[in-house]
Amino acid sequence: MDFDIITTIIGLVVGMAAGGAIVYVLLNSVMKKRSSGILEKAEAEGEAIKKEKILQAKEKFLQMKEEHERDAREKDKRLQQGLEKHRQREQQLSRQQQDLAQKEKVVETARHELDQRTQGLELRRQEVEKAHEKQVAQLERISGLSAADAKQQLMDSLRDEARTGAMALVKDMVEDAKINANKEAKRIIIQTIQRVATEHAVENAVSTFHIENDEFKGRIIGREGRNIRALEEATGVEIVVDDTPGAIILSCFDPVRREMARLALHQLVKDGRIHPGRIEEIVAKTKKHLEEEIMEIGKRTCIDLGIHGLHNELIRMVGRMRYRSSYGQNLLQHSRETANLCATMAAELGLNVKAAKRAGLLHDIGKVPDDEPELPHALLGMKLAEKYGEKPDVCNAIGAHHDEIEMTTMIAPIVQACDAISGARPGARREAVEQYIKRLKDLESIAMSYDGVSKAYAIQAGRELRVMVESDRVSDGQADTISMGIADRIQNEMTYPGQVKVVVIREKRSMAVAK
Repeated sequence: MDFDIITTIIGLVVGMAAGGAIVYVLLNSVMKKRSSGILEKAEAEGEAIKKEKILQAKEKFLQMKEEHERDAREKDKRLQQGLEKHRQREQQLSRQQQDLAQKEKVVETARHELDQRTQGLELRRQEVEKAHEKQVAQLERISGLSAADAKQQLMDSLRDEARTGAMALVKDMVEDAKINANKEAKRIIIQTIQRVATEHAVENAVSTFHIENDEFKGRIIGREGRNIRALEEATGVEIVVDDTPGAIILSCFDPVRREMARLALHQLVKDGRIHPGRIEEIVAKTKKHLEEEIMEIGKRTCIDLGIHGLHNELIRMVGRMRYRSSYGQNLLQHSRETANLCATMAAELGLNVKAAKRAGLLHDIGKVPDDEPELPHALLGMKLAEKYGEKPDVCNAIGAHHDEIEMTTMIAPIVQACDAISGARPGARREAVEQYIKRLKDLESIAMSYDGVSKAYAIQAGRELRVMVESDRVSDGQADTISMGIADRIQNEMTYPGQVKVVVIREKRSMAVAK
């Protein structure tokens, strides 16, 4: 607005040059009005700013005052809490001091009573001793014997009576043993032969040599049996030639000699020249070749397992394991498996892996000696290992894997456990089918004998028994009781390899059909 007025005035000034004085007065008046308006506006704005700053300062002051008061209240509160805790601790200490004083009074009273009772007991003991001495003196005076003499006579009488009774009992036992020993020994031997001899003989003592033409049987027997006698004498194997078509039976408990006879027969039949001189030559060559093969098998086994520094005799025994079986399980395969299991277990436990693997491979070398001493195979294997320079921890593990000696090293229980694992796994050792089926049926029948059991299944080759129970008749707690009861009965009533895990399953199924 002021700018428009000025513009208008300037125009008037330009247009009216003659009225210069009037224009000056008008301009001066306008400028004064404008300057006074600007001053008033500035003063008003300054006053507003001043009031605003004052209000802000008051607010800041009030805020700081409030924060200060709050901090002061918090400090007072913490101080009061500290004072309260201190007061409570003082009260607690005071109560503890009072309790301690009361306990000291009780202890002092008990000590005083104990002293009085001790004095009374001492007086009674003295009275009893005096009375005992009087009674002993009266008895000595009446009997005419001292107490020591009477005691000695009583001991002699009891000793003679006990000796007489013991001699009579021993005499009765000896007579009973003479009557029953022969009969009982025969019964045990017959049962043992019936249970194990047939399968053992077929599995471990007999090999079958197959021939394509039965005409070779006559040539093997020879004139008046001289060829077969020469072969049996050279190999130490009994050769049975019967009417069985295409087969000759080799019978011997030494698997190495049986294998040597089989290889010699194979060479003789292949060559066609069968006479005593040729038989001795072929048997000698076969024996040498078999010994080389045994050494090669032992060396290859040690290389495969990473075992170094083994004595040559031990390497040869490891190779002989190839031709030996135990309960239908090949001994070399069993020893290799045991060695690998020992290495794995020793690594998991942070023990010496090489020593554990070495002990696992050699733990059954007592089963393949050149001679047959009267020693358990574990102790014999330990002596062989000591003889051929094995370390004491390996020797102890070999000797202790059937608990014949005490275990003194950490790898000994590992070898024992891995030997059991290798022998007890499903399919490792031969078991008659009838016995296997009977064991499974016995497991299931034990489980089905419990109330509330609906189904039972023996799985994992008899290593696990799964039992289904009815949910409306058996609770969760009863299911635990059933599983423990079944496990106890299996352990007490059955014979089985390894362990059997019992799993009791209880579930609730609800079914509905929408039509």
